Amino acid sequence: MADTLDADEVAERLRGLPAWSRDGDQIRRQVTAPSFPAGIEVVADVARAAEDADHHPDIDIRWRTLTFALSTHSAGGLTGKDFDLAATIDRIAARHGAG
Repeated sequence: MADTLDADEVAERLRGLPAWSRDGDQIRRQVTAPSFPAGIEVVADVARAAEDADHHPDIDIRWRTLTFALSTHSAGGLTGKDFDLAATIDRIAARHGAG
């Protein structure tokens, strides 16, 4: 099981991910895709990356707006896995023109 990060570690890691914010024991980001199909492509790419990392986000799809929430439930809070996947989601969203 991964070790949870304390508040200072979370704040430090969030400085490197300015589009993300803390919401209790999770970090969240919302992106808007250029079209609904592009949004679904973002989700599909995130799903593949999440499966490879064995770490899966909660994803809410509202037309072109995608909301991602990350937490390491098995550890009971935020871990490095959440921030690693958040950085991957940022790269995937940018590749698809979602911001």
